[in-house]
Amino acid sequence: MDAVVLFDLFGVIARHQSPAGKERLVTTAGVPGAVFWEAYWALRPPYDRGEVGGPEYWRRVGDALGTRFGARKAASLVEADVASWSAVDAEMVDLVGELAAAGRRIALLSNIPEELAVYYERHHPWLAHFRVRGLSCRIGHAKPAAGAYAWCLRALDAAPGEVLFVDDRQENVDAARALGIRGHRFTSAAALREALVPGRPADRTGPR
Repeated sequence: MDAVVLFDLFGVIARHQSPAGKERLVTTAGVPGAVFWEAYWALRPPYDRGEVGGPEYWRRVGDALGTRFGARKAASLVEADVASWSAVDAEMVDLVGELAAAGRRIALLSNIPEELAVYYERHHPWLAHFRVRGLSCRIGHAKPAAGAYAWCLRALDAAPGEVLFVDDRQENVDAARALGIRGHRFTSAAALREALVPGRPADRTGPR
């Protein structure tokens, strides 16, 4: 049995952005969706790593789009962005609670900006189950960079082979495996429950 189960947040325990949330963001920005999302994602890494805050991130997005987001517009965009990532998977929240109640060591590694991290800490008490929380905005590393996984291993005082990393993105699972961490590409709570049974392979579909 793995000593630690290291969870991703978005796409595993929390939902990805909802269509309604994405539409609200584009409407708030007032620019065409295709160019908006290109700038949104291209400029996201420094925001996720905590190198810039929300207002500066949105200033940079505005510059890339050839427009200006003032303080009020930037605040509205931060609010809409947080709301778009706010939904969670109740079944997975239950599974996290079950693992904690059973005495399993669980930890979290998430690419997440500060404003969104604060929202989750205020609204989701189940985060307390994770004694180690590798939030990219606070550790200065974001997946799939090796530094993100290395930070968690140090915080957990665990060897790579003692950790099972669960993420919905194959590139992140592959990056963990490259460091000797066992990986499971998340597709459903049911498949994860099966993978957590002692003696079962972590991921039958992905490369080892």
